[in-house]
Amino acid sequence: MRLERRKNKVFKVLEQRQPDLTVVMEDIHDPHNVSAMLRSADAVGIMGVNLVYTTAKYPKIGSKSSSSANKWISRRKFSSIAECYGQLKKEGFQILATKLDENAKQLYEFDLTKPTAFVFGNEHTGVTDEAASLADATIYIPMMGMIQSLNVSVACAVTIYEALRQRTLKGHYENPKFGQKELEQLKEEWLKK
Repeated sequence: MRLERRKNKVFKVLEQRQPDLTVVMEDIHDPHNVSAMLRSADAVGIMGVNLVYTTAKYPKIGSKSSSSANKWISRRKFSSIAECYGQLKKEGFQILATKLDENAKQLYEFDLTKPTAFVFGNEHTGVTDEAASLADATIYIPMMGMIQSLNVSVACAVTIYEALRQRTLKGHYENPKFGQKELEQLKEEWLKK
């Protein structure tokens, strides 16, 4: 009975995965932030994230801090923003970098039901100028307080949950985004994890 419940859970989760929604982490160095971002990504149904580490080393992620989310989220590593964005563009993603600059628009102004990649930068310096300038747009989360920034993992959660909200309204979670053959293969792989 326990195996059957696990199978049902795996199948339901995979059927709701959003392979056309992703996160780019640029030099995020705190393992707790990376873990929290992976947990949020899993909760929203993101299939995989993209890691760009040019000035920092990818932090060691423990299964305790990520609640094993790293087991369910694939990770692609890139040596530069240009390489990462090139791959995302080939796959049809709009790239939205989180940066409060003069061109930034509120997160809520974008159609996040389109294939979307959100870019989050280092805890101290944010996304690099290169990551912002090569993105399709820069976005910000409106804030009404004295402090005009959120912890990167919180910003990630707020942002991707807006995508979940928009996608839920449009029925994106109701039908699998994978073909039947790919879905069956993924189910087999996940049951072995």
